[in-house]
Amino acid sequence: MEVVMDFWHWWIIAVVLVIIEILAPTFFALWMAIAAFLTGVALFLMPEMQWEYQVFLFATLSVISIVVWRHYYSKNPIATDEPLLNRRGEQYIGRVITLKEPIIDGQGKVQVDDSTWKIEGKDCPSGTKIKVVSVNNVLFQVEHV
Repeated sequence: MEVVMDFWHWWIIAVVLVIIEILAPTFFALWMAIAAFLTGVALFLMPEMQWEYQVFLFATLSVISIVVWRHYYSKNPIATDEPLLNRRGEQYIGRVITLKEPIIDGQGKVQVDDSTWKIEGKDCPSGTKIKVVSVNNVLFQVEHV
C-alpha cells in the first residue's frame, strides 16, 4: 500500500495546527503549522516528492522554525507595561508594611492586601514597620525600616 500525500493535505494539517494554537495558545503549534504549509508549497512545486521526504522536510522545518523563534525571542523579549503581572510576590518588593504579629525566631506572617504571606527577617515586635526586600517563592525577605 502506497501512502499518497498531496500538497493540500499539508495545508489542511497547517490549518488544524493553527486551530490548535488558537484553542490552546502554546506558541508551539504555530511554528509546526508554518512548517506544514511550507512542506505543502514544496510538494506543490515538486509533486513527485515521496512521502518519506515530505515527512522529513516537515520535521526538519518544524525543528528549524522552533529553534529560530526561541533564539529570536531570547534576544528580543516582548516588552510589556506590566512585567510583574504574573509574578505577584515580586510586586510587593519595596513595599513598607506594619506588623500586626511579631517576627519570632526569624519567622512570621504578614497580611498584605487580601493575602497572608510568610516573612523572614530579624526578630521584631508587632507594630514595627518592615520593608519587603526580596521574594523567594512565597517567602518575603524583610528588613526594618
